[in-house]
Amino acid sequence: MATTVPRFDPLSATFSALADPTRRAILARLAGGAGEVPVTELAAPFRMSLPAVSKHLKVLERAGLVERSRHAQWRPCRLAPEPLRDVAAWVDGYRGLWEERLDRLDVYLRELLGTTSKDPSPAIQLEPREGTEEATDGDRE
Repeated sequence: MATTVPRFDPLSATFSALADPTRRAILARLAGGAGEVPVTELAAPFRMSLPAVSKHLKVLERAGLVERSRHAQWRPCRLAPEPLRDVAAWVDGYRGLWEERLDRLDVYLRELLGTTSKDPSPAIQLEPREGTEEATDGDRE
């Protein structure tokens, strides 16, 4: 049975918008608590034109991550956190699965290394490989 994806899937739109590091940086600036931020202020740290930043903002706006208002000729932006809550809820649904798998991996590695307690030091002491030097405290900076 084939699964059909809805024409507009908000979760996919959010992940798609978050896939770009520039858009994530824009969201981080908006999440800084400044409220509404003018586009020129958002664009300041990026080495790109205002139209390029505006394109990124349009992607974020279509995904519902950014809202724009209008004050005369200004179009300040603000963070709309609801899609991020949806992503967090989706990821949270898999948290139990990954915690269980990591717990099983932990048990396996402890058995493999001969440890039984929560002490992370293995009963087997590994020797440095030939040709490598063991670091001393003076070597670490």
